Amino acid sequence: MPETKFVLKEKPTHWLIWGAAIICAVLCVAVIIAGIAVFIGYAVVHPRVPFISVVGASLDVFWLDPAGVLVTQVTIDIKAENDNAKAHASFQRMELVLSFGETDIAELRAYPFDVNKNDSKLFHYVVQSSPIPLSQDQTEMVNDWLAKNQVTFNLKGTARARWRVGRLGSVKFWCHLDCHLQFHPRNQTSTNAKRCTSRGK
Repeated sequence: MPETKFVLKEKPTHWLIWGAAIICAVLCVAVIIAGIAVFIGYAVVHPRVPFISVVGASLDVFWLDPAGVLVTQVTIDIKAENDNAKAHASFQRMELVLSFGETDIAELRAYPFDVNKNDSKLFHYVVQSSPIPLSQDQTEMVNDWLAKNQVTFNLKGTARARWRVGRLGSVKFWCHLDCHLQFHPRNQTSTNAKRCTSRGK
């Protein structure tokens, strides 16, 4: 019997498949180029995270009456700082709580504000508490602090910030502040206010 040969015809690839392959290749190249551009851009700019800090504080009033009721007033200066020479920073909100012992005295707030390149913005807060009734133990503790001429307040909270570099995009992050402000009641000065910052060590 004569030998039978089978010839398989190759089916041409559909043009839709070629089109999809070309589009995927173009997208991959575009993503790679964009990634390189962003990397080079950030390497040139050297972006640094904006931060918030206490730059000054004073204990204006700290008075305990014989009935164990405390009245106090604290002045606090807080600075939002942007060290980037080429990146604009914006803060969506800043919310900090000042407390004495377990009692919240006030909430220090600042809502949307901008900080220009290589610039800062200062916020001046004068916080006067309502009369704070103290327990016997708290009264004794306050009297002990007064005898030692050292009183401690707590300042804690966050600021939602973002910096933007031209068309390279923006990055959002949180600034966290959690520190103890120590004061000398006799001369109303703070001993450690300038060490209170959200900036990384």
